[in-house]
Amino acid sequence: MSVGFSELGIEKDLVEELNHLGIIEPFEIQKITIPDILKGRDVCGKAKTGSGKTIAFGLPLLQLLPASKPGEPTGLALVPTRELAIQVCKELEPLALKRGLGVRAIYGGSPIEKQIEAIKKGVDFVVATPGRLIDLLERGDISVTSVQKIVIDEADRMADMGFMPQVEWILRQVELDHQTLLFSATLDGMVSGLISRYQQEPAMHEVESREVTVAEMQHRFIAVHEMDQVKVAAAIISSSNKTIVFTKTRWGADKLTSKLLQENVTAAAIHGDLRQSQREKALKDFTKGKIRTLVATDVAARGIHVDDVEAVIHYDPPSDAKTYLHRSGRTARAGGSGVVVSLICWDEELEIRKLMRRLGLKQPIVEMFSNDERLKNLISWNPDLEAN
Repeated sequence: MSVGFSELGIEKDLVEELNHLGIIEPFEIQKITIPDILKGRDVCGKAKTGSGKTIAFGLPLLQLLPASKPGEPTGLALVPTRELAIQVCKELEPLALKRGLGVRAIYGGSPIEKQIEAIKKGVDFVVATPGRLIDLLERGDISVTSVQKIVIDEADRMADMGFMPQVEWILRQVELDHQTLLFSATLDGMVSGLISRYQQEPAMHEVESREVTVAEMQHRFIAVHEMDQVKVAAAIISSSNKTIVFTKTRWGADKLTSKLLQENVTAAAIHGDLRQSQREKALKDFTKGKIRTLVATDVAARGIHVDDVEAVIHYDPPSDAKTYLHRSGRTARAGGSGVVVSLICWDEELEIRKLMRRLGLKQPIVEMFSNDERLKNLISWNPDLEAN
């Protein structure tokens, strides 16, 4: 018998809104954490990106959250990137609206005046990056003294990006007794210290890690000629609804985007040299399907959380196994399927073979040209049949 959101304790109006949004059955992380969150317990959830964490913490908190005074939110979620702040806010907005609550994303790289104006009008649940929130706190434009519910999302990435001192500073400003939720892909190192210092006997929950690199993704290693590489990428993209292509440099991302446009592929680059408004537009157009391709650098892709990406293309080889995993994790999210394609020029093959050994991947490297019919359906194609 399947467990629905009602059985987890979610009230009727929110369940109806979930159904309206097409969210019918809870994911595993939602099943195991929501009951404890509704009880008011501190909760620590170990789960990877794409497992449904936003609904896991946002849904019960919106059910519990009291309305706030202007400038004094009662709910706070700390996230590592502006892109994640925007996406969390977007996912929770319709549910908050159902409860008459306001949700707002607060992040750097965007005019602070508009954010201050929204705060003064009244926001109940703030989704913030640490740096911008500290700016607002120090200016006196927002207060966390009324916060009753706190979420620390992707705590491991907070640590990786050097944000832990800022996170702890913010937590020390919260005066009321409060419920603290923490979600992270790993619970060791600095994350473990954060749990011990800022959570009270948390309910510990873990979604069994299903290594998407082995179990949920189809890996394809394709040898290409340098002059044909763009056309090969275009052929793969043309058979997928949404594709993320990775390059090593910002310049490379811009150059490849331009070449893909010449191949009649709708594409946009996303990297650190672009204005925040440009990055937001690219991500919004990609999410809505206005463009089918994002060409990204590794750093810029940290904030990309889109569930229906069908293909990831390593146009430039990743620097190491960890980068391969991070890139590839953009597909096969939230239980979906996807294909991960490495395009390999002749001078990159030795490097890729070393990477494959470290990852335990034994697929053959198969040479293809851009007119190869196999590029139209790489998920169904079995590369092992091509091995000599």
